[in-house]
Amino acid sequence: MSAHVHHPAIHWIESRFDGLAIGLSGLCVIHCVASSVLVALAASAGGLLLNPIFHEVGLSIAILLGVIALGRGAVTHGYMLPAAVGSFGLGMMAGAMSLPHDGGGETIWTLAGVAVLALGHDLNRRAAN
Repeated sequence: MSAHVHHPAIHWIESRFDGLAIGLSGLCVIHCVASSVLVALAASAGGLLLNPIFHEVGLSIAILLGVIALGRGAVTHGYMLPAAVGSFGLGMMAGAMSLPHDGGGETIWTLAGVAVLALGHDLNRRAAN
């Protein structure tokens, strides 16, 4: 047995270090498990998001909403420019689907089409006010 006696303050500090170390170990476990789960989900989601049906369904929904919102706006306020701009954006998005997935061209044209479509919707909103 050791005759070494700790001061109460030193014992308190040492016990805090143990608690901190245990907490950091727990955070490490959470980080490792969460990272593994996120990587697995990203791999699965990546496969889903690159699936052509995802793009086709998304474009179909965009076209449906565009027809409803932009068409209704043209009838309500009488301005065709928002519908024309929005339709051009939808056309850009549709055309982007015909480009190869590699090289980034599809992504660039899709994002440009989305921006033009959003401009059409913004013009439509402004025309209604």
